[in-house]
Amino acid sequence: MNRKTISGCQLRIAISDSSGIGESRRAAKQLAERFGFDETQVGRICIIATEIAANILNHAATGSVLLQVLDDGLQPQFEVLGIDKGPGMADVEQCMRDGYSTNGTPGNGLGASSRLSTTFDVFSIVGKGTVVLSRTSKVGAGSSSRQPPSAPGFELGAICIAVAGELECGDAWQAAEENFSLAVLVADGLGHGTLAAVASRAAVQVFLADPFEPPANTMTSMHRALSGTRGAAAACVILRTAGESAGYAGVGNIYGAIATNERSRGMVSHNGTLGVQLLRTQQFEYEWPAGSLAIMHSDGLSARWNLADYPGLFRRHPALIAAVLYRDNVRSRDDATIVVARYRQ
Repeated sequence: MNRKTISGCQLRIAISDSSGIGESRRAAKQLAERFGFDETQVGRICIIATEIAANILNHAATGSVLLQVLDDGLQPQFEVLGIDKGPGMADVEQCMRDGYSTNGTPGNGLGASSRLSTTFDVFSIVGKGTVVLSRTSKVGAGSSSRQPPSAPGFELGAICIAVAGELECGDAWQAAEENFSLAVLVADGLGHGTLAAVASRAAVQVFLADPFEPPANTMTSMHRALSGTRGAAAACVILRTAGESAGYAGVGNIYGAIATNERSRGMVSHNGTLGVQLLRTQQFEYEWPAGSLAIMHSDGLSARWNLADYPGLFRRHPALIAAVLYRDNVRSRDDATIVVARYRQ
């Protein structure tokens, strides 16, 4: 298998009135065109972004639309996430049917979005809110390009959002896939803003030079490369389908866990700041059972989450899991990044 690297570019649009719907459509159009989606695909993406934003406004009054292109250099995917803390849906399948509405609207939004998407998923709990995921592939977008749910392969979800008031996010993430292994980096530049972004980008460049270098070695290389920057916390994991194992090393406040349907096991990061003070670097090996999740996030999210609080969420797409954990655990005073990965058998 050829190596491919995966990255994202994300925008957040607040939805609180009808202007947010128009802003979501315009931002989606600009981002899709920037990444070379064709006219038909751009039109579909605009409809999806509009319908998901409208669904938030109509049923939850407030929420967010997150837009990004997940670019692996082969088949970029345009992602739209709709996130709200509204009343939620008691019966998602019923709400997906064309013509169903609880507030007098035509009731075509989620059903239309599903048909136009390459990948589509919804997670909702009454009283906690709803998250909607749509992905449109640059090649063969639309329902005819849907992948069979049983097709084996890595699934990845990621959110990386700057703290309010900053144009640049001081966090960063990157992933690489090769020979049935997935390597993931999460980096958090000290503080936030431009100088934090410089540090986290330097960490990404080290990772990209050899994503499958043992994570402990990567931490050491990052420490040297980040000298002269503000410094960063970072962690790397290599997920191996052969042997169902995970190699992990981290420095600073990056939280990592292996989650099964029954429990979550934290992965160990050592104290320090890459580029400033590296007290110790050490790689740990963990069991990574088939179907389990690897979850990593910066300290822009509280680590007090528990997947057991969300019945059924564990088996959903990692992008939905990332969005739910982001929604309910984000800290308002810092950049926030979370990456969730699974190998689907």
